[in-house]
Amino acid sequence: MQIKETDWEYKVCASGRVNIIGEHVDYCGGKVLPAALTLKNTVYCRPNGTNEINIEWTTLPERVTLDINFLGQYKSLKFGNYQAGSAYVWREAGYPLQGCDMLMDCKVPFGSGLSSSAAIEVSTLAALRTLTNTPVSDVQIALLAQKAEREYVGMNCGIMDQYASACGRKDHAMLLDCKTIQCEYIPLELGNYALVIIDCRKPHNLVESKYNERRSETEQALYILQALDSSISCLADVSPETFRKMSPALPGKIRDRAEHVIYECDRVRKAVLAMKEGRILDLGTLLNESHESLSRLYEVTGHELDALAAIAQSHPACIGSRMTGAGFGGCTISLVQKDAVQDFVSYTLSSYTAETGYEAKFYEAGVSDGITVQKL
Repeated sequence: MQIKETDWEYKVCASGRVNIIGEHVDYCGGKVLPAALTLKNTVYCRPNGTNEINIEWTTLPERVTLDINFLGQYKSLKFGNYQAGSAYVWREAGYPLQGCDMLMDCKVPFGSGLSSSAAIEVSTLAALRTLTNTPVSDVQIALLAQKAEREYVGMNCGIMDQYASACGRKDHAMLLDCKTIQCEYIPLELGNYALVIIDCRKPHNLVESKYNERRSETEQALYILQALDSSISCLADVSPETFRKMSPALPGKIRDRAEHVIYECDRVRKAVLAMKEGRILDLGTLLNESHESLSRLYEVTGHELDALAAIAQSHPACIGSRMTGAGFGGCTISLVQKDAVQDFVSYTLSSYTAETGYEAKFYEAGVSDGITVQKL
């Protein structure tokens, strides 16, 4: 569908995100280091004076109508369930809701691990806020979006994706404490290196994957460790030193999951120091260590992501590469010398196809603000 902006009242955008480091620790109370991307979901919207929310897409022929009095009934929609869930939690929170028309234009690739779902939820909520002129903060939008994904869609996610989508800042990473929801913005200054995003293009669906299983395993680990030390409120509270003493109490796979979380939290701390001090080579090393842990201990990579990261790491201009996002498909991020990005991408794409049979895809994306609103 073609977009005629003069037909609409507002243009509301929210970003996809890339996580530089700190994977699968957000739901364990850890700190993460995401950045919002120039890849966005845009909602063109206008009030329509009815009790219905009409949704169309620029990339799909479907048209969905939601009755705002029966928003709980749309969980099984193939298209529109994220929007329905967002409207549902908005209304359940006591905020005003009016009928409207929405046109969705999503540039965040679906299934890429760059959080198209969060971008859709956050932009939908931001559009509802804009149409009703309701004083709700971007942080509250993020929390409502997380609630929609957890309670409506059925994905037991942490807060990172929605927070990054809503609260991103141009040219900055976000050191987000997922336990306190406190954020420090870190200038994303990588010197002679660029952040390169490549999608392994293996189809995946996180709701049907082992994501929720991993969360359950970390909860089991926490339960066992709390029996030994009641002062532990979340896995992120446990230092590597303490874990080495307590780990014999954890059974095999549960111990592996906890070990990843605890050492990944430590890698985030080291990564932020490296960025602040301009030690980009050290940051690259931490990316490699993160991927190894996600593959060996957390088991959320698979053959394709492992192959893509290994190929990237083998290129002489690459100082570090790892999967980003929840895994089971999706993207890698790599730190690559700026003057060698084109050669790196060509080498990685061709080598990956030769090894796996899939055709990977390079995404050209910058670091952006999160929510933006434009009156048309």
